[in-house]
Amino acid sequence: MSGHSKWATTKRHKAAVDAKRGKMFSILSKEITIAVRDSGKDPEFNPRLRTVIQKAKAANMPADNVKKAIQKGTGEIPGIIIEEMIYEGYGPSGVGVIVEVTTDNKNRTVSEVRSTFTKCGGNLAGSGALAFNFQRKGQFIIDRNKITEDKLMEIVLESGAEDIKIEEEYFEVLCAVADYDTIAQALEKAGIEADSSELAYIPNNTIVIEDEDTARKVLRMVERLEDLEDVKNVFANYDISDELMKKVEQE
Repeated sequence: MSGHSKWATTKRHKAAVDAKRGKMFSILSKEITIAVRDSGKDPEFNPRLRTVIQKAKAANMPADNVKKAIQKGTGEIPGIIIEEMIYEGYGPSGVGVIVEVTTDNKNRTVSEVRSTFTKCGGNLAGSGALAFNFQRKGQFIIDRNKITEDKLMEIVLESGAEDIKIEEEYFEVLCAVADYDTIAQALEKAGIEADSSELAYIPNNTIVIEDEDTARKVLRMVERLEDLEDVKNVFANYDISDELMKKVEQE
């Protein structure tokens, strides 16, 4: 998501995810298993695993679920092979969309993603079709009531942040992928919980949407993609003003 819509989108997404806690636990379990499989079960030496476990704790995921996910990653519990995939496509008004999934059945997942794009007036594109318009970055969204601007800058700039965007209701911190874990640990040490933290695809430019009908179609497409069982994240290069976002959400 992008621009002034990011804060509203973050709050909307969190509310939607909280309402589907079972799916959230499933996604986190898959991420833990993949992280352990790729880099071992010790969080101290596996930054990705450490970050996912922090998210699991924040989501109140049962410790037993975390333990089983780790055991699947080590092979102690035999299981199906889980893969990470990225799908790219276009939505209404040419909005570019990147969909991250974790799946045990690629054929099922691509079929569901393609069908959702088509039903929402978009189309699935080939791999790499949108690479020119997005950059992979670490991204943290933090409510302005949680920390002062000066204190946040002191924490994250020393930890490698590239940019801090100051909006009316929130701060957005961007960093290189390699610095994501360092900043996450610095914020945790300072007792600051980000409202959203992830390795995101940040658009180089955005499509400004100004009419309600198009905004409604784009948001519906994103929501339906997020509803798919295997979808972990959806990133798109639209920009909807807070005012227009509120109008659409009130309907």
